[in-house]
Amino acid sequence: MSADVLVYDDDCGFCTWWADYFAQRTNLEATGFGDLTGEQRERLPDGFESCVHLLTDDAVYSCGAAAERAFARADVPPGSDELARFLRQFEDYKRLRERLYREVADRRDLWGLFVSKDRPES
Repeated sequence: MSADVLVYDDDCGFCTWWADYFAQRTNLEATGFGDLTGEQRERLPDGFESCVHLLTDDAVYSCGAAAERAFARADVPPGSDELARFLRQFEDYKRLRERLYREVADRRDLWGLFVSKDRPES
């Protein structure tokens, strides 16, 4: 794999907006669920359509962990990579991160009223 890949729901305008945001501000390649290669699909967990994923050469990050790493790469907010590394040492952080991710993801239709983008043409 030549680049790290952010895998997202390309039927979701809110998700597409964020994927494009990260692709423009980082070295991440954004790939929608509809454009996955067979190799990428094999690396994803069962039920992968339930959240965003980040595929690197040596790991697969899903849901809140994927979002956390995408924000850190974009440095949003500034210093987020250092903050996330610090927070990962606390046992409750992972649970909080995943809950926050789910709170946002479960309201994608609402957030899409504020930021949204059509699926890119293949």
